[in-house]
Amino acid sequence: MLKRRVILGGLASLPALRLGLSAHHASAQAQPIAADLRGALDAAEAGIVPGAADNQSRKLQALLNAAAASGQPVFLPAGAYEVSNLDLPDGTRLIGVPGATRLSYSGDGHLLTARDVRHVALSGITLDGANRWLADYADALVSFRAVDAVEIVDCEIVGSRKHGLQLERCGGKISDCRITGAADAGLLAIETKALTIKDNDVSDCGNGGILVHRWTKGEDGAMVSGNRIARIGARAGGTGQNGNGINLFRADNVMVSGNHVSDCAFSAIRANSASNVTIATNQCLRSGETAIYAEFSFEGALIADNLVDGAANGILVVNLDQGGRLSTVSGNIVRNLKLEGPYSHDGAGFGFGIAVEADTVVSGNVIENAPKWGLVLGWGPYLRDVVASANIIRNCPVGIAVSVVEGSGTTLISGNVIAGASDGAILGYRWNDKAGGELIDGAGSHDHLTIEGNRRG
Repeated sequence: MLKRRVILGGLASLPALRLGLSAHHASAQAQPIAADLRGALDAAEAGIVPGAADNQSRKLQALLNAAAASGQPVFLPAGAYEVSNLDLPDGTRLIGVPGATRLSYSGDGHLLTARDVRHVALSGITLDGANRWLADYADALVSFRAVDAVEIVDCEIVGSRKHGLQLERCGGKISDCRITGAADAGLLAIETKALTIKDNDVSDCGNGGILVHRWTKGEDGAMVSGNRIARIGARAGGTGQNGNGINLFRADNVMVSGNHVSDCAFSAIRANSASNVTIATNQCLRSGETAIYAEFSFEGALIADNLVDGAANGILVVNLDQGGRLSTVSGNIVRNLKLEGPYSHDGAGFGFGIAVEADTVVSGNVIENAPKWGLVLGWGPYLRDVVASANIIRNCPVGIAVSVVEGSGTTLISGNVIAGASDGAILGYRWNDKAGGELIDGAGSHDHLTIEGNRRG
């Protein structure tokens, strides 16, 4: 066992910046780092040397097994270690020097995995896939399955030929990590157990940023907060299953808050068949398709206080025909939209600010510079029990487009301020076709509509 004074001596010999600390904070954070390493096994004493010509996998696997069996952490000093096919035993605690300790994948399978264990923790390690081939059985460079508590903190996961990190039926926390250069998704979490995904930086991934999915629809409880996600592509194509910064699929009771999401090929935040979702206080910039999406068979979506700047469409809460209903859309700013999207659209198309269909209140939003419609209420007969009130809509050809197709349900449009609507402030539509004239002064012959107290700005 490495003695405490040896560990502290080793840390003292490293410059503060190599430990990932600023000089100002180095002394303040030295004690927690030392506490983490107390009783640690030193990889160097086990003959595991950074930069060695031979593969270090067998030695490191043996050390991890021995340390886990005795309840001790393993400390990897700064440097690069060529390894592959490491299986982390229950109780693994692997600690490195942030930004300086690197496990570089040498090929022939996968880098790290753990299955059917209670607890695994990684801290301060760079996990580098080097863009090398991964085995057919490996869905990700780093993967965990049926781990009660995964803790990955202050790590980097780079250069994966598939997903960067995959978690299946796991709980725990992924925080303060950097995930970049994954050919598929940066982080894929499947059937998780109240997983926390917090304060990570995910960028330059081929098909997705952070994905929270389930095989069957149900309780998930993930919290996705404070992440910075940028430059997410849709290499595999499609019309929305790829290219999203944050994507929820069949995952109920998930919170998505305080994230900064930019330059995604499709949506910044996309919730598909995800009930009781909260999407709040996010910044969504330059999305290729719809910035924020709640779609298909969901019940319950709270979308509040988000900023959307630059997208084909702003916020969509739709698909009543497949059970999509029950939401509030409030306090959002949506601006600078465009008519062009990443594919040919056979429905309403692109270029509108906020669209809703059923059992929804839309209030207190500001919509500006939508090149088609500012606010869209219903699509064909898919309109039921909608209130649109106290919104400001500026510089949109049509301020509010509301469905007047037979079968459309009760809708209240009140107290909105609409400025710069060159083609009409409030107009009725039959699908994509305008039906009749201006309605700002009243609903006319449309019995399902109540229109009152709206003003032209």
